[in-house]
Amino acid sequence: MDLEAARALLPIALAEARAGRAEGGVPIGAALFGATDALLGRGRNRRVQDDDPSLHAETAAFRAAGRQATYAGTTMVTTLAPCWYCSGLVRQFRISRVVIGEARTFEGGQEWLAGHGVEVVVLDDAECRSLMREFIAAQPELWFEDIGEPPPGTGPGTGAGPA
Repeated sequence: MDLEAARALLPIALAEARAGRAEGGVPIGAALFGATDALLGRGRNRRVQDDDPSLHAETAAFRAAGRQATYAGTTMVTTLAPCWYCSGLVRQFRISRVVIGEARTFEGGQEWLAGHGVEVVVLDDAECRSLMREFIAAQPELWFEDIGEPPPGTGPGTGAGPA
């Protein structure tokens, strides 16, 4: 998938991320598109809002898509690189590609996915980065609780702020 086609799919995931932030949650959004780029499902991280640690954005979009006969040819678009949990979902159901809004804040399982035949496209989108940076600066405890590790350059003893 070329960058222009990938970028055209990002606005739905970004809208979900913004909605999640407005609700007081983690600003990560996702959307699952079919082989012809038809929207199958969309969602946002609702871990805080629903008190459900498993309700990540990719999981929400996947659930909203409902049962599909196959996920071959589908594209998961997410504003942040998928964590190991969501990377496992992509592999388990053989989702063909993942479009990542940004992977500077969190690298997630993108290398692992690519190494297992999933096409990975990283957009390095400025708004996706900004959403995460602002969120981490305002609520680092929620970030660490959700992801379980500090963003690059912010670990114990570094004295650095969010990436």
